[in-house]
Order: sequence, then structure tokens, then C-alpha cells
Amino acid sequence: MENMEIERRFLVEQLPEQLDTVPHKRFEQGYLSTAPVLRVRREGDEYVFTYKGQGGLAREEVNLPLNPEAYAHLIQKADGLIIQKTRYFLTQESGLLIEMDLFEGDLYPLKIAEVEFSSVEEAHSYQPEDWFGEEITGDHRFSNSAMSREGLPEEYLQKR
Repeated sequence: MENMEIERRFLVEQLPEQLDTVPHKRFEQGYLSTAPVLRVRREGDEYVFTYKGQGGLAREEVNLPLNPEAYAHLIQKADGLIIQKTRYFLTQESGLLIEMDLFEGDLYPLKIAEVEFSSVEEAHSYQPEDWFGEEITGDHRFSNSAMSREGLPEEYLQKR
């Protein structure tokens, strides 16, 4: 499934141990459009333009490289919040990669873990980590594009 993103997403209730030893990278991103999703992102020293199709568990995703000048120009055109977060890359014993985002600024204290899969079947059979909280796969209120427009979901804020 070329250009398909298959992932499950979870709120994180407690941080895993020894997080300071885990590889991580700072992200900054803004949305030029949310329907369809058109995003510009700085990932450390890399710059990316992304198109994302509709969907929850599986959806089309196309990434194109940007140079720093193009990114600087396009991020100024973003609608809504500029999202800033640190992403931690945790490898499970099974070999699957967990990408955990700790959000900053207007989206603090949100923490989301994503696990990507090679097939829908693999995604459905996945057993979440003990430290994961509520599953939010398909809950569009927690998509980065929706939060760039609307901030944190009210229900999430009430639980904090």
C-alpha cells in the first residue's frame, strides 16, 4: 500500500520510564488547509510538505521535501495554531515503532502515542502498551489539523 498511512493513536496517561535516553526530535508544523490536509513541517533540520487524504485507521499520505526558504514562506500562511511538539521514538520488543508526541504551547499537556503498521490486519491485532491511555484512532478532534483550528478538545480539558 504505497503512500498509505495505517496507524492507531492513543492518549498517554503516564510517560514510559527512562524517556531521557530515548531518541527524539523537535517538530513545528502548520496547516495551509485542513480539507484536504496540506501541512508544512520542520522535523529537526528537515522540511516537509505533506498531503493527507481522509480516513481514520488508514489514509493516503504523500510527503515532499521543502527547502528552509520555502518552509519559512509557507509557515507564515498557516491557518490556526502553529503546533510545536517533541517526538520520542520508542521501539517495542516486537520491532514496532511507537512515536510519542509531547505537545507544547497551546496544546500542553497533551501526550499522544502513534503506532504505524504495514497492514490493517496487523493494526487490528495490536495489543497496546500498558502505559497507553484511551484509544483515539479515528477521533478527528485529536488530529493535529483539527487541533490547529480548535485547540484541545473540551472533553480532554475537563478531565485534566
